[in-house]
Amino acid sequence: MTPAARVEAAIAILDRIRGGAPAEQALTNWARASRFAGSGDRAAVRDHVFDALRRRRSAAALGGAGWDDSDAADAPGRALMLGLLRQQGIDPGAVFGAAGRHAPAPLEPAEAAPSGVELPQNVALDCPEWLAPRLAADLGARFAPVLGVLRERAGIFVRVNARRADRAAAIAALGADGIAARVHPLAPEALELGAGAARLRLSRAYAEGIVELQDAASQSVVAALPLCDGMRVLDFCAGGGGKTLAMAARADLSLVAHDASAARMHDLPLRAARAGVAVDIRPDPRDLPAGGFDLVLADAPCSGSGAWRRQPEAKWTLTPARLAALGQAQAEVLGAAARHVAPGGVTAYATCSILRAENEDAVAAFVARSGFGLRQEWRFDPSAGGDGFYLALLDPPRGA
Repeated sequence: MTPAARVEAAIAILDRIRGGAPAEQALTNWARASRFAGSGDRAAVRDHVFDALRRRRSAAALGGAGWDDSDAADAPGRALMLGLLRQQGIDPGAVFGAAGRHAPAPLEPAEAAPSGVELPQNVALDCPEWLAPRLAADLGARFAPVLGVLRERAGIFVRVNARRADRAAAIAALGADGIAARVHPLAPEALELGAGAARLRLSRAYAEGIVELQDAASQSVVAALPLCDGMRVLDFCAGGGGKTLAMAARADLSLVAHDASAARMHDLPLRAARAGVAVDIRPDPRDLPAGGFDLVLADAPCSGSGAWRRQPEAKWTLTPARLAALGQAQAEVLGAAARHVAPGGVTAYATCSILRAENEDAVAAFVARSGFGLRQEWRFDPSAGGDGFYLALLDPPRGA
């Protein structure tokens, strides 16, 4: 595919997303219908689509669709790609109307680049207008830097499975398959991938459980947990099991994984076998003994605001009502998780959110109503390289 054909495909996919299709579904359907597209083409089109979604407000404004939230929500794919190319320093005139069968139609006079226009801060930072005051209050001086980072592509990280290899051996194994990797300072076993990262799932290092895909800040969350050999540990919101496996690699644990949706744990048995660790998977909450665990990790459902680089749709679909509903769900999850902690144990509450309402405020409310004590808390800033995360360690009331 030519560069113009890739832009044309991205425009069509963005229009499907505008019509209500989830981004991954729209991309998958396009790929299935476009067998002519090679792996490089699919990757390039995907990058176009996700770059446009991360920058939807600013791209819409620079593409002539307007800069209100409603304008951006209704912006056609053509306007988004036009604005995105301008942000990237690419002349749209060389793409729109390019020679060949597959290219966007030539630019209309009304699509000329706006001159002398300075975008308002919230538009330039691609921040939903209703969230801007809340985020500005929560982040303070970090507001613009953090929102700026969330407009960019996220890095690709793996966790070295210490039960299989050390970092040097993992880097060598990845290199043998043409995948560049470097140590990342956010977590002890974190590697950031470079050239060749797209080949990871075909590599020996991945097939043999030497490395596992996991964001560096997510690894930091697990690294902060007070784990030691012999502990009984419950991953209460295990999902795909990334943190479950990271905990299993850190110590010899009696490890139980649970999730309210058993389907989310579908791949966990295979991943655990590949990693060479034992995980007791219990989808039924009745199989979780009250007071039966030394540590319970509750990685609660949240807005995902710390991971908007990876899931940019979530930034635009979050609403005040949705945020309130998530707050209620987080309170319920934290309360349920804490019931499984043994006397003297620890409840760990985590989110991939940068919003105080889901983090410090949620923990403070739990402490006030439960008698638990806050031992320590951390915020992991997206500008450090990984996603935005929050972690709090909570001690049960004395005598409980």
